[in-house]
Amino acid sequence: MPLALTGATIYVDPQTEPIADGVIVIDAGRIADVGTRAGLTISESMPTLDCSGLIVTAGFWNCHVHFFEQKWADAATLPAAQLASQFADYARHGFTIVVDLSSKWTNTQALRARISSGELIGPRIRSTGEGLIPPGALPPDSVLESMGLMKTPLPEVRDTREAVAATRALLQSGVDAIKMFASGSSPESGALSSEVMRVVVDEAHANGRRVFVHPNSADEIARALDAGVDAIAHTTPRSPWNDALLSSIARRRPAVTPTLMLWKQHAEDAVHQLRAWIANGGTVLFGTDAGAVPIDPAQEFALMGQAGMNFRDVLATLTTAPAAFFGQTTTLGRIARGYQADLVALEGAAGAGSLTRVRYTLQAGILVR
Repeated sequence: MPLALTGATIYVDPQTEPIADGVIVIDAGRIADVGTRAGLTISESMPTLDCSGLIVTAGFWNCHVHFFEQKWADAATLPAAQLASQFADYARHGFTIVVDLSSKWTNTQALRARISSGELIGPRIRSTGEGLIPPGALPPDSVLESMGLMKTPLPEVRDTREAVAATRALLQSGVDAIKMFASGSSPESGALSSEVMRVVVDEAHANGRRVFVHPNSADEIARALDAGVDAIAHTTPRSPWNDALLSSIARRRPAVTPTLMLWKQHAEDAVHQLRAWIANGGTVLFGTDAGAVPIDPAQEFALMGQAGMNFRDVLATLTTAPAAFFGQTTTLGRIARGYQADLVALEGAAGAGSLTRVRYTLQAGILVR
């Protein structure tokens, strides 16, 4: 059914001056028209949603989540109402698209299929499936259980042959990207070699897929960038960045999901690294690491502000930057004719704080918040 959002200040995208007293017309899940109330005529019979005093933006992406908590296990058979309730926090914070960076792929596929079928309401899910790890990098089952996580065997790769085989298997299974863990949480687990990372990147890129890497040190970021990795999942505040790494960032222009809120005892260093990343031309994709930490983005927004990012800068990390990263600039990330009607209505004046005050979330034109 058609719907018109009326009276909002519309941020078509983070770069364009907003439309005051704007109207967005939605039809069949897409944006049919956008403009000022004075310039657009809508039928008197068309249902409307009054957004006077609100800011409306494109729907938010969360480019770093995990569906590996126990509450998502057996996704194919869990009651739809239970899953919908668990997804409600995503809509509450304006997230209409999420990127899962390592989980049990068959389980996440089931979640995605049930959302796509219309059986339950939830964000659109892109996923890497299981992340590739060096031998011995996965924590013991007892540790996973204590953290409330599913037991998820991850592909261990020892050499380039195993790396190619594991990457091909994931790609053939339909994943949207590839994730590597450069090393384990303990020194005993070792690390993926530069050669292994390079063949994974080559295989993924040959199939039109992006590659993320989880680093534990500045050196691992440098090796990942040299291998051609597209995105770094996390900064490394406990491992300082040198001029050579910053030069590599400036040369290669990769993306990062900074997840600053993870580093409670090193937040200042994490903020400094994000500031340096931006100064050297790196792209920023918003991500919270939801699943490992609470989904609430308020602290992340505040820390991004400390790194010098204003409302428009942060909005880009939530909308246009991820759409460009995944090659969907003609359908997602903006409010324009023909684009998917994923929209967020925010309370208050434009500022980092308003990004946390979500009044409405629409997904494909359907009000889900």
